[in-house]
Amino acid sequence: MSKTQEYADRLRGLGIDNMYENDFFLTWDKTDDEIDAVFAVADALRDLRERNISTKIFDSGLGISNFRDNSTRTRFSFASACNLLGIEVQDLDEGKSQIAHGETVRETANMISFMADVIGIRDDMYIGKGHAYQQQVADAVREGYEDGVLEQKPTLVNLQCDIDHPTQCMADLLHVIHEFGGVENLRGKKVAMTWAYSPSYGKPLSVPQGVIGLFTRFGMDVVLAHPEGYDVMPEVEEVAKANAEKSGGSFSKTNDMKEAFKDADIVYPKSWASFHAMEVRTELYGNGDMDGIDRLEKKLLEENALHKDWECTEEMMSLTKDGKALYLHCLPADITDVSCKEGEVAASVFDRYRVPLYKQASFKPYIIAAMIFLAKVKDPAAALEELEKRGRERKMFEEPRNDHEQLTELYDYEEKDRRRAGR
Repeated sequence: MSKTQEYADRLRGLGIDNMYENDFFLTWDKTDDEIDAVFAVADALRDLRERNISTKIFDSGLGISNFRDNSTRTRFSFASACNLLGIEVQDLDEGKSQIAHGETVRETANMISFMADVIGIRDDMYIGKGHAYQQQVADAVREGYEDGVLEQKPTLVNLQCDIDHPTQCMADLLHVIHEFGGVENLRGKKVAMTWAYSPSYGKPLSVPQGVIGLFTRFGMDVVLAHPEGYDVMPEVEEVAKANAEKSGGSFSKTNDMKEAFKDADIVYPKSWASFHAMEVRTELYGNGDMDGIDRLEKKLLEENALHKDWECTEEMMSLTKDGKALYLHCLPADITDVSCKEGEVAASVFDRYRVPLYKQASFKPYIIAAMIFLAKVKDPAAALEELEKRGRERKMFEEPRNDHEQLTELYDYEEKDRRRAGR
């Protein structure tokens, strides 16, 4: 039995009907079965691609990417995911659109969506704004579809908001699942989600919040560590507590990085701005006070500089389980003496984990593709089986055969399908 067939069989045992024609905002809005389905489809799509089998389920279609904050990994992961499924990507540059002239969210959302199947949005810098904006766009296209303006309802995928970063954190967790040999091996593992010093800028809260809101669902002992004053949103802490209680794990907090690292199986040291500071930033933004935002940013960096000892060093890593904890980061990391004078992680630690970190990042395109797949395919198990049965090569030229014979024949997919069907 192939891996893809195993994943298809797994899907059939899950209650995931509600994912069809739905959006993906926050991981804690999804059931355990729905989270498992995303992992299963992501792994299946990866298995098919690694076997050079095309996973295109669209002959045409548009994926709209709207990044209201900078991005490298997530931007290209979204484009890769859309391409994997057969969708072309178009960036919405708000500065070059009529949004700059007062066009409403409702109008923009409908005008860009006539042939769009998915919209991916990153809006993470202002508390109370990002998630609300994503919901506003989703509501607008749903209304457009129901009113007959749109022929299809685009699925909205949260590519990071002010509350959660689901594509990142699910990619992180799928990487962890593979590193530890299966989800059943995560129970009882200690995860240290810790703040770390950064000289760059006041970073969003969505990654640490996403981690504690997701990892606590799997029976792990999750510790949130940060200096005093660097709290995350209290509502997300409540989500983490409830998850831990339900899963048989635990969720705790500390203001001591060493305490968090002690005997940890997984460490995730990353900088973020405090919830309070993010609220102030949002108020300044609402008032159009850009000078005030610049002053706040300077103040945040000065506050960060009081905690330069919050760095993932070799000494800190030696405190972890057998000194060999799995080091995670969403990237880019602030690397001491490489990207900055003093930062989140020592160069020697980062270099030692560079390959696993890059592998961690490689799961994101498949996670995003799985979210789209589950929203657009009514019977995902059957669709995976059909993709495998069809067996169309992703590359148009066959790989060299085992005897090293070089093949120059260009595959005719339609002819190959006719031969397979006996016609």
